[in-house]
Amino acid sequence: MENIIRIAVQKSGRLSDDSLSLIKECGIKFYNGTGKLKSTSTNFPIEFLFLRDDDIPGYVADGVADLGIVGENELVEKDKDVNVLKKLGFSKCRLSLAIPKSESYPGIGYFEGKNIATSYPKILGDYLTSKKINAAIHEISGSVEIAPSIGLAEGICDIVSSGSTLMMNGLKEVEEIFKSEAVLIANKNLTQDKVSIVDKLLFRMNAVQTGKSNKYILLNAPNESLDKIISLIPGMRSPTILPLAQEGWSSVHSVLSEDQFWENIEELRSAGAEGILVVPIEKMVL
Repeated sequence: MENIIRIAVQKSGRLSDDSLSLIKECGIKFYNGTGKLKSTSTNFPIEFLFLRDDDIPGYVADGVADLGIVGENELVEKDKDVNVLKKLGFSKCRLSLAIPKSESYPGIGYFEGKNIATSYPKILGDYLTSKKINAAIHEISGSVEIAPSIGLAEGICDIVSSGSTLMMNGLKEVEEIFKSEAVLIANKNLTQDKVSIVDKLLFRMNAVQTGKSNKYILLNAPNESLDKIISLIPGMRSPTILPLAQEGWSSVHSVLSEDQFWENIEELRSAGAEGILVVPIEKMVL
């Protein structure tokens, strides 16, 4: 199978949804019906394996899959020897320590000699070692938030997105120990043929992600203000300037990050810019 690559993707959940959305935006077509564990693209040399997220680093390290999309938390926890090709910018979360709301928290020394329940014993252990804290780590596979209320532990270490799950279980976040997002990983021993296919996939992913982080800007401006406006929206190389039917006015077209646009919006308006349009970019090749 030198002319096809296998990519392991979480079979369900937010990470799965975000991963498959990115792949589809890359123009890669495939079918992933309910309960389907394998699928092959109809227009790109790639086969999909739908797996548990914590199995993905091992499958990639062992060469069963050539690529994988997985959270950094699972990658670091499993400690497998793979290459990280790209941070993907989605499925962001943090791994944090939490304790009962009723407890006062003086600092990390609170956990000295205490019990902590977690599904991430390696990451937690490394963090506690770095802080010179001796605590007993209790590894459990799920429902970590219940541990303090049943007397298993005085605190927990778990993935946090919004913090609402902690609040519902009478807990509060006290220390952030690890930040995570989705990453694309690869087996370290890919053949040259497979590396070539991976490069094509990365090219598509970069085009999609660059497009998402930038916007196409169109505006009308009086000609005497063009130098000022161009300095505010310089674009990739330089803006496109087109004359309007109304003498003394031009249409300015440019591409820039949305954040940069909002930072300069008031100055653009003060310089006389009118009819400002901000248009999404589907893909962008640099």
